Parts: sequence; structure tokens; C-alpha cells
Amino acid sequence: MRYSFVIPVYNRPDEVRELLESLTHQELFDFEVIIIEDGSSISSQEVVDSYQGSLPILRYIAVPNGGPSRARNIGAREARGEYLIILDSDVVVPAGYLSAVDDYLLGDPVDAFGGPDAASEDFTPVQKAINYAMTSPLTTGGIRGGSANGMEKFKPRSFNLGCRSSVYRQLGGFNETLRFGEDIDFSLRLIEGGYRTALISKAFVFHKRRVDFRKFFKQVHNSGIARIHLETRHPGSTRLVHLLPALFTILSAISLFFLIGQCGLITLAFILFVDAYRRAGHSFEVALLAVPACFVQLWGYGSGFLRAWWGKYILRRREFIAFKDNFYE
Repeated sequence: MRYSFVIPVYNRPDEVRELLESLTHQELFDFEVIIIEDGSSISSQEVVDSYQGSLPILRYIAVPNGGPSRARNIGAREARGEYLIILDSDVVVPAGYLSAVDDYLLGDPVDAFGGPDAASEDFTPVQKAINYAMTSPLTTGGIRGGSANGMEKFKPRSFNLGCRSSVYRQLGGFNETLRFGEDIDFSLRLIEGGYRTALISKAFVFHKRRVDFRKFFKQVHNSGIARIHLETRHPGSTRLVHLLPALFTILSAISLFFLIGQCGLITLAFILFVDAYRRAGHSFEVALLAVPACFVQLWGYGSGFLRAWWGKYILRRREFIAFKDNFYE
């Protein structure tokens, strides 16, 4: 078997239904799908059972709750494919996804790969706005695959990450002690181990983040904290693009006391609005929502980074997570 999709899920049967439905429309069918139910109180088993026979091989595994990293590792141990493809449950896979992956690997059989996330037409305006904030070069520097010339080398993320099964097992899979940044930790271990990675730009997924701005802030705040933890584990891995949100957060706070700074923030908001309007199909509503989404993304990540930096280097604290309620949000 060529590919094994490994998908952890927690209390989201509707997402599983959308994802499995999208996989039935793939142009290539040399794959299996493994759903790992991570201690959910709302089971996806009935949804999975309804797709038996519609997919080449579909397996359902229920385990006690242990977080997405542990669930992915369990699924990887059960997988039979040459390549693992790890997805989040809140993605929808375009019909040409697996063909794009296979075409690339036939020409360049790398050890691991990833693809970008995109917004589909049926996304809500808030989902489209958050997608813009997470993929725009103006906010993330294109490091998530949204730009061919990102500010650092592309590192696959767990919402859309492929890896040779043998390599995944050699590395021990995802670090189960990490709750945020575990995918970047895995990608850094790939690179440090000398394995070849690649961005397959045509292998994008529609990432339907089920979040509002409050949940989005918590998510990116924890990602900012995780960057300091990653630097501890992988010295030298922090790049300029990771420092910019922290700098922006500091300058934003200072600018509140100066007219020129306030004008600067207003100018940035206008630039973000215009760019989002252009990228989001000339939707005024999405562009308007994209402005606060971008500020939440920058301030959330920046404040998390600063908080963890202060805790580690000034207070000498050990690793921590700010928001722990649900690792799948």
C-alpha cells in the first residue's frame, strides 16, 4: 500500500464526515484511512461505519484521551502504507490532493513533505478571515507554505504532513510530552536527522478551523509560548520571522501613547484590509474581519512568545502551557 491517512479526532463527528466524504473523491485510491478516536465523549464511530465500502480501507481505533500526538503515534503504528499522511480532523481534502502528492514523489521521492492550507468557498467569513491571517506573508512571512519565498525554510505542519513510515518510526513519531509546537519539533528533528523534506504547493487542504477570535487568540498564544520551548530543544531554530510578532506587540503597546504610532497601526490595518480584499475574492466582509484576525494573530503569538521568554530567562520557569482545556482547538 502506498499511503496511510492518519487522523486523530476529539468530539467532532461532523468534521470526520466532511473529511471522509472528501477522501471518497480522490483521483488516486491506493490508500487506507485510520481514524483514532482520542477519548471522545461524542463518538465518530457511526460516521466511520457509514463510510465502510466507500473507501479502499477504513479503520477506526478508539483509545483513552492522551492528546493528538499520542493518537497520531498510535495510528502510525497501525499503518501499512509506505507513506503516512497526517491530517487534522478539521480539514477537507480536494479531489486532486493525493494525485499531486504522488506525482511529486514519483519525480522526487523525499522523506517527508507538507502542503499549505487554503480557504474554500463554503467557509464562513470568520473562517476565511482567520485563514488569511494564518497564511498571508504580511502576518506569517509565508512560512506555512503560503508563499514560495517564505522567511524561513518550510516545515510541514500536523494538519497536512506526510512522511515515510520508516522514517517516522525511526524518529519515534511525535513527542507526546509536547502539547503545542509538536509538529515543528518533529519537522526540526527530520531536518537535524538529515532527511529530505519538501513543500508540495499543489497538495493543499481546506483547513476549516472551528474557532472564533477568542479561541484563535488562545491557540496562537500557545504557539508563541511553544516557540521558546522549541528553541530550548533545538538551539538556533528561532528565526527573525518568529521575533517579529513579539516586536510588533511591544511597539503596539508603546504606540498607544503616541499619535504617530496610532497612525502607524491605522495604516497597517488599511494595508491588511486592501490585501485581504484582493486575496479573498473582493469580499468586503471578509476583508473587514481579516483586520482584527491579523491583529489577534500577531498579538496572540507575540504575547505568548514574550510571556514564555520572561518565564524562561528571567523567572527560570520550566515549560508551561497557558490554555490547556482542549488541545484540538
